[in-house]
Amino acid sequence: MRPKLAIIPGDPAGIGPELVAKLLQADEMQAAADIVLVGDTHLWRRGAEQAGVNITLNPIAESELADFSGLVQLDMQSIAPVAVTLGEVSVAGGTTSLRCLDKALDLAQAGLVDGILFAPFNKASMTSAGLNAEDEHRYIARYIGFGGYHSEINVLDNLMTTRVTSHIGLGEVAANITQRGIERAVELAYATLERAGNTAPQVAVAALNPHAGDNGKFGREEIEIIEPAVAACQAKGLNITGPWPSDTVFLKAQRGEVDAVVTMYHDQGQIAIKLMGFERGVTVAGGLPIPIATPAHGTAFDIAGQGVANVSATQQAFELLVRMAHHAKSQGAFKEITL
Repeated sequence: MRPKLAIIPGDPAGIGPELVAKLLQADEMQAAADIVLVGDTHLWRRGAEQAGVNITLNPIAESELADFSGLVQLDMQSIAPVAVTLGEVSVAGGTTSLRCLDKALDLAQAGLVDGILFAPFNKASMTSAGLNAEDEHRYIARYIGFGGYHSEINVLDNLMTTRVTSHIGLGEVAANITQRGIERAVELAYATLERAGNTAPQVAVAALNPHAGDNGKFGREEIEIIEPAVAACQAKGLNITGPWPSDTVFLKAQRGEVDAVVTMYHDQGQIAIKLMGFERGVTVAGGLPIPIATPAHGTAFDIAGQGVANVSATQQAFELLVRMAHHAKSQGAFKEITL
């Protein structure tokens, strides 16, 4: 039941190839899954040099992937070595990122791999190469033809966070808080926790206003929207509580009292979770039928090539992906969220 995973290098001008090399140096990582490295051979070799490790690349043809095991490498020939300039945004870097991502998604849709780990992308490079989407998660959904509800999920150790609104201005948040949006975010947290092997998730919902509105004194969103959404989720049998004041809900999370926190807007959760463990943070493409994870940090152009990149978040992403892919193999089809 070992899952088969595709790993792609991310932006070649960043720390991605180095991180993957460091990840694969640990014997327990290679023992946990069968792995196909999808990317140019020279990128993987450069990453090993940057990390100061040795990795044996076992070339494989795509036609042979139906029976692969262990660690193999599918050469993409998607960027010339001379086109890689460390620490710089480039069309070439974005092009290879998209081509490797597309190929990994093709392998997953063909049933040849059970999940995808990608090292950090650079959105500016990808946009210059034709990303044409808000982010890679929307790009992935469009590429695989997925029209269901999905959203980025942030993970720190055993804690997940989802959010009702995401990349919008703070002044627009209150108008975009809806009961349906809250219920969807809760359902997404539950579904993703279950895919990671948690059979009895506990979820806390954050308030929007100071002191959870203080009985309407500081806003009525809690009374009119959030509380009814919590009640509706509880009526479905979900173990959910809230709304909790956002300045204390992450104390509950830090004590291990809940498995996920649903926040109302981007920074409400991001600030807390990054302060709790920036170097271990993971991003999951929540709701998509293919298990996909990545370290939550960026390409770190400022330290690319120096061999000092911290591999902790990449290890956390890999371990979570193994659990999710194993669950997908054993449980079958992914339950789409349709609220």
